[in-house]
Amino acid sequence: MNQSVKLPFYARLSLVLFSIVLIFIILRTASGIFIPLTFSLLFSFLLYPIAKFLETKWHFGKALAAMVSIILFVSVVSGFIYFLIIQFVHFSDDFPVFSKKFQIMFSEFQHWISTKFHITRKDQADYINNSISRILDSAGSGITNIINSVGTIVIWNIFILMFTFFMLYYRTLLNKFVLYLFSEKHRANVNEVLIETKSMINGYILALVIEMILVSIVNCTMFFIMGIEYAFLLGIMAAFLNIIPYIGIYTSIVICTLITFANSSGNQALVAAIGLFIVHLIDANILMPRLVGGRIKMNPFVTILAVMIGEFLWGVPGMFLFIPITGIIKLICERVVGLEAWAILIGIEEKIKPIKKIKIEEPK
Repeated sequence: MNQSVKLPFYARLSLVLFSIVLIFIILRTASGIFIPLTFSLLFSFLLYPIAKFLETKWHFGKALAAMVSIILFVSVVSGFIYFLIIQFVHFSDDFPVFSKKFQIMFSEFQHWISTKFHITRKDQADYINNSISRILDSAGSGITNIINSVGTIVIWNIFILMFTFFMLYYRTLLNKFVLYLFSEKHRANVNEVLIETKSMINGYILALVIEMILVSIVNCTMFFIMGIEYAFLLGIMAAFLNIIPYIGIYTSIVICTLITFANSSGNQALVAAIGLFIVHLIDANILMPRLVGGRIKMNPFVTILAVMIGEFLWGVPGMFLFIPITGIIKLICERVVGLEAWAILIGIEEKIKPIKKIKIEEPK
């Protein structure tokens, strides 16, 4: 009869740390594979109700239902992008006005430096020309990196749509695969985890969309009341950037402030920046916790940590993806015997509900 050997604490700790490091290396090295796959998984969960509706109500085949669902999704996203392009084209008509105003501002700034620090305009121009020369010397590699990035994004989008189609089409097979990874007595509990995961991801994505719509309405209304031009473009752009943790809100404030300042006055630009920051505070403390936080049920500390780890491993896409990934880990930890402490660490303080646990049995 085989007996399981219990390793000492330092050996178990070493194995756990080695496993974590190995997982991190794999995730970072193969990010080009895992990022499209994770996005496809989220989109397939989001489009599953539509595909299921088309199959049951309109009697579409699986392939046709999956294809129509993806086409509808791409149409909505394309319509949103087209609206932003139209607004940007209208905005670009005033580029000459902005250029002239920035030239005046730059001339006044040069005069201020010359008066304050006694640096002549010629010395300033020489410094600027030298800086531009250095920038142009490295522009070739920069342009190459931009082209490579654009090409990578295009390829990612193609693979994301393909993977989403296959996940919708083979969802029964994938679901059965996950269930059969566990013994028969645990499959009911595993199925509950899968159902809750679908519900959580759908709720998370819909909550982000609702949050962006509400913030867009507030931003556009605020800019209209202030009399700021391009209220639609600036309001929607700020709301879209706002969903990017940390850097989004500050990027939108800088862009909106510069455009408003070039188009009107410094006071109005300052008021616009303050207004955006106040909207962000309301969103971060009221809307986000109730809409998004209520779906994932993660405390702010773990949320920030997940965003930082996601950015470290996968860049900006990881800042989005690691929040639902951490939520899935929390669901799993709640149901696996011995991992409850991690679920408590990730979650929020709430009334503990009895949950059926899955005991991971050691191989005999």
